[in-house]
Amino acid sequence: MKRKQHSKEFKAKVALEALKGQKTANEIATEYGIHPSQINTWKKRALEALPETFGGGQDREAAQRE
Repeated sequence: MKRKQHSKEFKAKVALEALKGQKTANEIATEYGIHPSQINTWKKRALEALPETFGGGQDREAAQRE
């Protein structure tokens, strides 16, 4: 059985839904047809990427100068 590939937009949409906290992972999983543990993985990855999204400008400029 081949694994289903999800777009980055789909993953972001599901992770954002999980971050809102208005529904449980099980409710979101049922809605989108994916496993709850996958939702938790995408949510964790989204949280890890957030600081880089907002604070990387100065760090990137310094790295480019080096």
